[in-house]
Amino acid sequence: MITLVTDDLSGEVTVEGEAYRHLFRARRVPVGAEVRVVDGQGQARWGKVARVDRSSAQVDLGDPAPTNEPEFRLDLLVPTFRPERASWLVEKATEIGVSAIRFLNTERAPRTFGDSTVERMRRVAVSAVEQCHRSLVPEITGPHPWEDVGRFPAEGRWFLDPQGALGGWGPLGQSGALLIGPEGGWSPAEREQVLAEGWLPVGLGPRILRIESAGLVGAAMLLLKSAN
Repeated sequence: MITLVTDDLSGEVTVEGEAYRHLFRARRVPVGAEVRVVDGQGQARWGKVARVDRSSAQVDLGDPAPTNEPEFRLDLLVPTFRPERASWLVEKATEIGVSAIRFLNTERAPRTFGDSTVERMRRVAVSAVEQCHRSLVPEITGPHPWEDVGRFPAEGRWFLDPQGALGGWGPLGQSGALLIGPEGGWSPAEREQVLAEGWLPVGLGPRILRIESAGLVGAAMLLLKSAN
């Protein structure tokens, strides 16, 4: 199956640029091939390659296709850390079904990202959607100031904490936010704040995981729980 991300799912799609070079020059997708076209917002349609020219191709759209999206919306809130590791987290979190990745500055993670870094991570998310056949490109935002930690709406809120109960997620609604701590852990003031704001502490066992490992393990556990 081939999945193509585009901005518009009406009528026909013109494929140009990097997507054209990847599909019709590197992979040599032929006229008549069936593709799955998504808008990055959660909608998907079947399409058929109608024309391939020297620098562009046309895909005619047909019936709705499976979205392959989890019913549970999960936002992952992550401290800022090295961009190459953050990009890896974005790729893998996209593959498992996370709906948004938001980077936060914490007391022990004051790193800033340039606009080009965030845009590069968005391109990583688009490629991951095409690879895993999702239809929603996760929103990548930040870095946000710590004061924004409670402003993203979610029915359930959890933060990873060594003092939290293993698997203590409780009942799930339709959406949730999972907050990951920085390397070096939460400051006492940060931990006190999130507890006061109603975030539930959850542990992942006795081992201390890196940011990207903790984020993926916690997100996968929540998404699997929501599917049962």
